[in-house]
Amino acid sequence: KHDSGRQDVLYIHVTLVPYLDASGEAKTKPTQHSVKELRSIGINPDIIVARSELPLTRDLLGKIALFCDVEDRAVIPNPDAQTIYEAPLILEEAGLGKIVCELLGFDDRTPELSEWRRLVERKRDAKGHVRIALVGKYVLLHDAYLSVQEALYHAGIHHGVQVDIDWIDSELLEERPAAEILREADGILVPGGFGARGVEGKIAAVRYAREQGVPFFGICLGMQAAVIEIARDVLHLQHANTTEI
Repeated sequence: KHDSGRQDVLYIHVTLVPYLDASGEAKTKPTQHSVKELRSIGINPDIIVARSELPLTRDLLGKIALFCDVEDRAVIPNPDAQTIYEAPLILEEAGLGKIVCELLGFDDRTPELSEWRRLVERKRDAKGHVRIALVGKYVLLHDAYLSVQEALYHAGIHHGVQVDIDWIDSELLEERPAAEILREADGILVPGGFGARGVEGKIAAVRYAREQGVPFFGICLGMQAAVIEIARDVLHLQHANTTEI
């Protein structure tokens, strides 16, 4: 801020306001302490976004403003929501966009959020469930497939259904019948991966999908597994494989 000027730098501090069941109240002390620590290294928050499990009262928000020396309107409540996609709507309703524009010297504009609201409504109003078996070898660490997971959820929003993911270790399909593991799946997805471990299980998943007419999507190594399965089981090229493994 000192080097660039006040209208080019804005500090927004996102802080947790914990709710204690024992006392039945939210505590602002952690927020006060974190602001104090920031100021000790020369950072003065202009806006405080108060994350909380439950909605915060105006009195609590005012208390944060008073003890952290920011404007009342600069304390933005951000309580838990049914879905993360509600967060932009909550923050806009609380005035975050308006104060950010003002402090940075931008023209105040009302964002066009009607399409985003429709997305949130479709998410809330989802009817029915679709079960997708995600077959990989890193399934104990869901973050390894985070982009695939979110893409499936987004597809569910678009189609108005809730997507339930069954995380299937591909090595299990090398030990047990595919029908035993995959029979509840409405669709099967085999994502990318590396190395030979678990590949035969992925091929078994492809075989089950083809023989049972279950919708299948293969990504990267998953698509290679589909080609290998077709080559082996339909074209009878018994030694078909990929050079990657």
